[in-house]
Amino acid sequence: MRTIKASEITEAVKKLCIEAAYFLNQEMMTAFKKAQESEESPISKAIFGELIENAEIAKTEMIPYCQDTGFAVFFIELGQGVRIEDGLLTDAINEGVRQGYKEGYLRNSICDPFTRKNTGDNTPAIIHLDLVEGDKIKIVFDAKGGGSENMSRVTMLKPSDGIEGIKRFVIQRCLEAGGNPCPPIVVGVGIGGTFETAAILAKKALLKPLEQENEEPVLAQLEQDLLTEINKTGHGAQGLGGRNFCLSVKVIRHPCHIASLPVAVNIDCHAHRHKETIL
Repeated sequence: MRTIKASEITEAVKKLCIEAAYFLNQEMMTAFKKAQESEESPISKAIFGELIENAEIAKTEMIPYCQDTGFAVFFIELGQGVRIEDGLLTDAINEGVRQGYKEGYLRNSICDPFTRKNTGDNTPAIIHLDLVEGDKIKIVFDAKGGGSENMSRVTMLKPSDGIEGIKRFVIQRCLEAGGNPCPPIVVGVGIGGTFETAAILAKKALLKPLEQENEEPVLAQLEQDLLTEINKTGHGAQGLGGRNFCLSVKVIRHPCHIASLPVAVNIDCHAHRHKETIL
């Protein structure tokens, strides 16, 4: 049994919140440069240049890459050989968010759904917990902006709709989203499970490396087909036209009931902010 203090978790979470806001992931910078080179639209080509410049400024001046610093979403893998000392896991995470958003001068965006009163510290966080073997804690932080989250959807297809039905739903959702999620976008797709499982899988899919090929051949082909068709919409960067509307599509599937086919689409904006650490 290994002991990890709650304060260590808080400190790690605080750091993740700030770093995700200030430092764009290198894979996104690489994707921007690649898209800029292949882009035919002068407007979209210029936008990619501005996105690259914006990321450099944020990194150099230590300021948020985007003013919407997102909802704090966590995927936690808690080793069964870990004992948390001097506090609860949930409290430690929320305290880390509270400190990170305050010390990093990050916008507080979380409010009551009815009164719209802001909670004032970007808590409570959304926490997804998995118990795993080992004596470590893996913390994955996803800063999810409101604009892209608003464009996400879950549907319950008929089993007979099959893969073609899944394609139609995902492509139509991206077509309808247009410039609202601040493209270029990254698309996560969750297939199977139950209503809520599909949504969680779609968000989890967004955490996969952009260039990583799916280990399942049928899903690898589906991802490529979807990417091609989504970019045929011609929405381009920021929805102003071009061939690079979507940078990557990632799919995760799970067994489902014989009578259903749940499908979720979780769209992410060009900031695509997520960081992780292991304690």
